[in-house]
Amino acid sequence: MARSATIHVCSACGHEEPRWHGRCPGCGEWNTLVEEVRERASRGSLAAVAPRKPVPLVRAHAPEAPRLATGIGELDRVLGGGVVPGSVVLIGGSPGIGKSTLMNMALGNLAVAGRRTLYVSAEESTAQVHLRAARLPGGALDVPAIAETDLEAVLATLERERPEVCVIDSVQTLDARELSGTPGSVGQVREVASRIVTIAKRERIAVLLVGHVTKDGALAGPRVLEHLVDCVLAFEGERERTYRTVRAIKNRFGSTNEVGVFEMRQDGLVEVLDASARFVGAATRAPGSVVLAAMEGTRPLLVEVQALVTPSELVPPRRVVNGFDRNRLALVLAVLTRHGGVPVGSADVFVNVVGGVRVDEPGADLAVALAVASAQRNVPLGGGEAGVPLAAFGELGLTGELRWVGHPERRIAEARKFGLETVIAPPGSDGYEVGTLREALALALPRGQQRAAQLAA
Repeated sequence: MARSATIHVCSACGHEEPRWHGRCPGCGEWNTLVEEVRERASRGSLAAVAPRKPVPLVRAHAPEAPRLATGIGELDRVLGGGVVPGSVVLIGGSPGIGKSTLMNMALGNLAVAGRRTLYVSAEESTAQVHLRAARLPGGALDVPAIAETDLEAVLATLERERPEVCVIDSVQTLDARELSGTPGSVGQVREVASRIVTIAKRERIAVLLVGHVTKDGALAGPRVLEHLVDCVLAFEGERERTYRTVRAIKNRFGSTNEVGVFEMRQDGLVEVLDASARFVGAATRAPGSVVLAAMEGTRPLLVEVQALVTPSELVPPRRVVNGFDRNRLALVLAVLTRHGGVPVGSADVFVNVVGGVRVDEPGADLAVALAVASAQRNVPLGGGEAGVPLAAFGELGLTGELRWVGHPERRIAEARKFGLETVIAPPGSDGYEVGTLREALALALPRGQQRAAQLAA
């Protein structure tokens, strides 16, 4: 009987089995056996391996890798200046968010710049890719493409064509023939990604992998997939909204603090170079509305935070949030009730960051607290001049104090650039500095207008 080319290894204890089992015979864990390719040759003894001589890092000078600009400024900034030859970038996002559109546009710009490109579609036919590329600007139609799901055929094409940049859409639909699992399974994704990374490094091909996400928003497949690649990008947004954001979760060649903002239109994705103007222009002075002066990477961003508080008929009451961490909201509501004197324990609380933007920084705590307090009392927050929204930022401590956050001067400058003169900020900022949440509520709500004028004077 021929020896099987694959084995099943338990991801919990490392136990090996020739066949798949629902429960690991070694440790008893369920659904932990993952199919892997069996080693075809013995590694040999350590005595047969030549030792390497360590080199001090001060002498290990790496040449500056030239980057390939995609022609999309927002994407290039998130990548750190462009795509590095030989790097592997994984971009994930919800279905229909625009991942393929963004990749088509990037390859089209690179093709116009004279770069050798290749689009590998493992989900659509070349005719379907043509229909999407036909509505995009630039040279999207000049990009050579193949429709193939067989990993061996894709790797052979890469070795023959040797493009400078290649897009593979998507990594979960490629099939490694030596594995019996279906495409998208843990073993398949790991084998496919490993072999693509190998050829990308050897041939100096910059590969952009499109990845699926789970219903929870995490990248589908094994966690090792994110460790294998050089850069992981998250393409976020809501299909019902026009705005999209690209942020780096991992980047070996640049910062993970950058974010790119796009707007989806009929002719593709358009860069939003001044997102603050879009969001502030739509901000209102209604109860429960406040402008958050946030930092997205190295640039400030003004977004509107809205809250709605209504009596609840449920126990426990509902906490619905969009664009903000739900656990962080629970912390803010607890501090608001205990140290701000705003009872919301028996009310339904809804919080929304307008425009489909997601804010993950703790500097949004104060804006959320002020929006909820305004909605609970059904009075608008004071913003100085009539019709001008109030801006705020700062982190809340569990004892009700307001803590300093990074780049306060840039946040305040961005707010004042759009006429928002009243900016409530923590101590150490050049705004209406307050030390506690209670002081911020007294300043923001109408009865605090007189104190705001005194602080301004």
